[in-house]
Amino acid sequence: MPAYNEAENIGPMIEELFDKEFPQIKNADMHLLVVDDYSPDGTGDIVKKYQSKYPNLHLFQKQKEGLGWAYIRGMQYAMSQLQADAVMEMDADFQHPPRFVKDMVAAYLNGADYVIGSRYIKGGSIPKEWEFSRKAVSYFGNLFIRLVLLKPQIHDLTTGFRLTRVSGVLDQIDLEHLMEPTRFAHKVDLLYQSIKNSKKVVEVPLEFASRTKEKSKFNPKEMVSTFKVAIILGIKDKQKIIKFGMVGFAGYAVNASTLYLFTKLNWPGWAAWGLSTELAILNNFTWNNIWTFRDQQIRGLTGLLSKFFQFNLTSAGGLLVQVVVGIVTDRLLGFQYRQIVLPLTIAFLVMPYNYLMYTLVIWRKKAPNQK
Repeated sequence: MPAYNEAENIGPMIEELFDKEFPQIKNADMHLLVVDDYSPDGTGDIVKKYQSKYPNLHLFQKQKEGLGWAYIRGMQYAMSQLQADAVMEMDADFQHPPRFVKDMVAAYLNGADYVIGSRYIKGGSIPKEWEFSRKAVSYFGNLFIRLVLLKPQIHDLTTGFRLTRVSGVLDQIDLEHLMEPTRFAHKVDLLYQSIKNSKKVVEVPLEFASRTKEKSKFNPKEMVSTFKVAIILGIKDKQKIIKFGMVGFAGYAVNASTLYLFTKLNWPGWAAWGLSTELAILNNFTWNNIWTFRDQQIRGLTGLLSKFFQFNLTSAGGLLVQVVVGIVTDRLLGFQYRQIVLPLTIAFLVMPYNYLMYTLVIWRKKAPNQK
């Protein structure tokens, strides 16, 4: 919980968490780590007074570097000094009402690797007293980031209320090199990487509240910075898809040329379609392994043979679709339409299936405890 100049809020927040909310949470040892950049209003001194009453209250003070670094240093401290199993990000100004903490922890205890406090699912909300312009910016800004990052299944990508499992998720992220670490925008990068590392992501409702004291931290510069980070991540994420498409086009060229050759040689339809498709599979496996999925490249003769066999098994669905479509269209339309049927079949049926299989099975990222 970063708390810079939160003297009016930090005391009531500590009391509400330790006296009311934490006792309701079973099967979890709850701690609160307050990160204070030596606030001139005495926030840190207030926390120190409460530490004698609450043993699980911790204070980490450092020089002022910005909101992002406060979260980053706090996470690093929680992992290294407190041996945290999970880390929750939460504001000190009551915009994240403490009553929602138990729901976040419950989702984690039920197996979630990453829990998002969402304002845009059933049960969640944004403050009614917000001006229309701010409501619009919040809603459409979040929608923009969902589209850019291709994460339509996640409803709130700009929330600051989140819980992250340490093992296999947070400990796999280079916190020192997040984008825009001095601003709120770092949270988009952190969320993006956390989702990629997580097997199970859960959203729980959050009724976002207005600040009870002082003014909101909402800032147009923060919004612009957040959009910039989202666009960069969106482009970066699509690089793999672009490479996959280029390899797929090369596979199509192999498929089309050999299919043409086998047709000229009067091979039977099942043999012409089957072998030309298998040659394309070999091409795709080779180039995807050394280029598209280079960060998860399969090495060693045994590994390559094993994965190529597995690759063929996962590609069997695409092969079956192609052969069946080819044979059916041969009978309905004639051999002369093969070069029209082939690209349509690949583009709309085979490629989506293959990309799903490649990312989930062949070049799936392993958890850190897997060998």
